[in-house]
Amino acid sequence: MLFAELARASAAVSETSSRLEKVRRIVACLRAADPDETGLVVRYLSGELRQRRTGVGYAALRDLPPPAESPSLGVSQVDAVFEEIAAVSGTGAQRRRRELLARLWGAATAEEQRFLRGLISGELRQGALDGVMLDAIIKASELPAADVRRAVMVAGSLPPVASAVVTAKGDPGVLDRFRLEVGRPLRPMLAASAPDVREALDKLGGQAALEWKLDGIRVQVHRAGDAVQVFTRTLDDVTDRLPEVVEAVRALPVTSLVLDGEVIALDADERPRPFQVTASRVGTRSDPATMRATVPLRAFFFDVLHHDGRDLLGEPGRSRAAVLEALVPSAMRVPRVVTSDPAEAAGFFADAVHRGHEGVLVKSLEAAYEAGRRGAAWIKVKPRHTLDLVVLAAEWGHGRRTGWLSNLHLGARDARTGDFVMLGKTFKGLTDELLRWQTERLLALETHRDRWTVYVRPELVVEVAFDGVQTSSRYPGGMALRFARVLRYRPDKSAAEADTVQTVRAIHQGDESGQSRRETS
Repeated sequence: MLFAELARASAAVSETSSRLEKVRRIVACLRAADPDETGLVVRYLSGELRQRRTGVGYAALRDLPPPAESPSLGVSQVDAVFEEIAAVSGTGAQRRRRELLARLWGAATAEEQRFLRGLISGELRQGALDGVMLDAIIKASELPAADVRRAVMVAGSLPPVASAVVTAKGDPGVLDRFRLEVGRPLRPMLAASAPDVREALDKLGGQAALEWKLDGIRVQVHRAGDAVQVFTRTLDDVTDRLPEVVEAVRALPVTSLVLDGEVIALDADERPRPFQVTASRVGTRSDPATMRATVPLRAFFFDVLHHDGRDLLGEPGRSRAAVLEALVPSAMRVPRVVTSDPAEAAGFFADAVHRGHEGVLVKSLEAAYEAGRRGAAWIKVKPRHTLDLVVLAAEWGHGRRTGWLSNLHLGARDARTGDFVMLGKTFKGLTDELLRWQTERLLALETHRDRWTVYVRPELVVEVAFDGVQTSSRYPGGMALRFARVLRYRPDKSAAEADTVQTVRAIHQGDESGQSRRETS
């Protein structure tokens, strides 16, 4: 398949806000692709390269050759060049990468160059998010939607499933190869939100399980015999950084196991240490023994997906909980209660918050484990409004903050288009340590600047607390956060996992409704 066809498809997808039209155009592109290039087509239309790291920064995209007059590049040919670029190392690596990039650039048309720039910079804003792409793969496959979703769930990503099903011409047997495999991580199941435990119980039909929501790092642990692997929510392998987790799971009386849980640093009183402490420990590549002695971590598990040859993904929550309780000692399980009583649920929530945790997760007892999905079966409840937003820009500080990037421009993701909608600014909640860190990090993401502001690639996720959402003509979404303040950065989350402007609008409508009730009461 010519790369130019893919570039044209990307442009067409970006020009429409209709989800159905996006799906239609992607389906046409998938069906036109060469069978061995289907996975690459999915990756490129999703805005990502197969090579997670190429060593090519934003600065490398300057002073490149002019466009070619006619298209000649193939999709596989482009991938091969990026593979060669990613493999470059040693003395003169930057020069060699730039030579390879310039050669690719010179063979690309203007439309292809625009598409390449978006792929390299991570700024391909076309609205072909995972949900849209999955819908397109299902439609192109002509297979039952539930079966394709399950295949994606156990595969952990879209490209391998797309490669198999789009060319299968409706043959359901092609899905047999996609089964839970110990050692291959799955995308974690995600939670929706509710303002309080009573509403969460109502949404789940009464009785439900409540668990502490820990302020740690999500992990998925796989064990096959004595071999144990630990993966993050982004499916990165961090086994060598968490020896205490490996030892704890290896000591369990099982042969094969897949657990879902969190690791967290606790103080002497069993209260959570700041999130940055846990994140730094999991993220560091320093000597594990030294880090373990300095910042020991505890693992707490809340779900089991596989046990000794038995896949549990499709079993109800109450069954998985029973297996977990039988296998994992209470000291390694997240505290849990099953109730339909709002008063008991409120008490459990208050106790979790009193102990320093984020709140609770309210979970259906009947739901299967839906990897990679933010469905209605798990609901998180926190004691305050919080959102995970993306930093779009930052302004230079004044006074004691001179020389640091301080005032953050905050954006929510539009679930329809993939663009980011600005909701306001904040400089509150930033410690000196955070100011130093964010200045260095944001300058590395810079795209351009003016006298006061540095604009950045929308990659950095920050969790903010706020008192409400108000109508505002100042920002394009027509809304602004009230009294936003930074709680922490979320290096464990990608921009694609940030909260959506649709979520913010729902909060806004709720705030306006509540205000109307107060005014008329």
